[in-house]
Amino acid sequence: MSLFHIDTGREWRGGQRQVLFLARELQKKGTPFTLVVQPDSPLHEKAAGDGLPVLPLRTKSEMDLVAVLKLARAMKRRGCVLAHFHDAHAVSVGAAAASLAKVPIRVISRRVDFPVKSRRKYVKNIDAVIAISEEVRKVLIRGGVPETLIEVVPSGIDFAPFREVKEKGFLRREFGFAPDDYLVGIVAQLEDHKGHKDLIDAAKVLKDHAPKVKIIIVGEGSLRMELDRQARDLGVNDVVYFLGFREDVPRILASLDLFVLSSRTEGLGSSLMDAMASRLPIVATQAGGIPEVVIHRETGLLVPPRDPQTMAQAILKLYLDKALANRLAQRGFEVVHQKFSAEAMAQRIIHIYERLASQKGVNLGGQSPYP
Repeated sequence: MSLFHIDTGREWRGGQRQVLFLARELQKKGTPFTLVVQPDSPLHEKAAGDGLPVLPLRTKSEMDLVAVLKLARAMKRRGCVLAHFHDAHAVSVGAAAASLAKVPIRVISRRVDFPVKSRRKYVKNIDAVIAISEEVRKVLIRGGVPETLIEVVPSGIDFAPFREVKEKGFLRREFGFAPDDYLVGIVAQLEDHKGHKDLIDAAKVLKDHAPKVKIIIVGEGSLRMELDRQARDLGVNDVVYFLGFREDVPRILASLDLFVLSSRTEGLGSSLMDAMASRLPIVATQAGGIPEVVIHRETGLLVPPRDPQTMAQAILKLYLDKALANRLAQRGFEVVHQKFSAEAMAQRIIHIYERLASQKGVNLGGQSPYP
């Protein structure tokens, strides 16, 4: 008996990180599983490095029939009894393969708060849809997915990399920042829904009022050249720094004074959890599931999306009010440890598996963590 986890992402984003955390916990529990990934993707490399059972499968599109047939054969050969689809292409390819292989239990993860385009893929032969936030749950319901199918399981993080960072001045040395420069960072893909354009507009306001504030942008994406041009046109290219994709996010976060997330839409925002684990004060937008992580004036400041002026004012407030910034940072650190661990996320998903298996009389194999 085996579980199949299917993720067709070629990049390293929050979703891939959650898949890796879940796979690690399944391995600890002794549950047999196979992690199906794009060959040579970051998830493939990290999972293989952890010694997890990986099946590289090139998936070109949602209609890749060759991938469907290869996956169905693997499912039959390894006795797949539960298939968990972690992204849009995985749902299409994985569900077709699961039908051919007669897999009895099928689960979908939904991480974004975009409108549902195809209700059918979320209901046909699907036993559970795992939403990462209440906001994503509402989007699914508006899209016609029955409430009875939906389970809300927030994302989680591994705290170890943040505990291991000892040195705080890395970015200041790398870029030659002055001791009194105030470093405001964002970690997010450079795509429109992440709101980087609004943040760069806010940088113009900040430069006029507090030139010591520097904006550190970590991430890659389709807007890279456009954002660079916007920064030059606004005259803020001397206070906005593009770092590109980085593997050393915990070390970068440890060098910041404040974290900002400017999203226009957001499923939950796992980068916020990283910032909280790094004891950073936060300014974030009231978009999607973000308010489920950041509590206004308790663990951060919330501002309306698409409002650069208000975002700049919130950043300035924390720049000037160090006592408030420290209080928000400390409370955020406490809350993220209480509510958003990777272990808690994985245990809740495993519990869903166990319940579905019990209902269908299916043996998942391994040692169940539940009585």
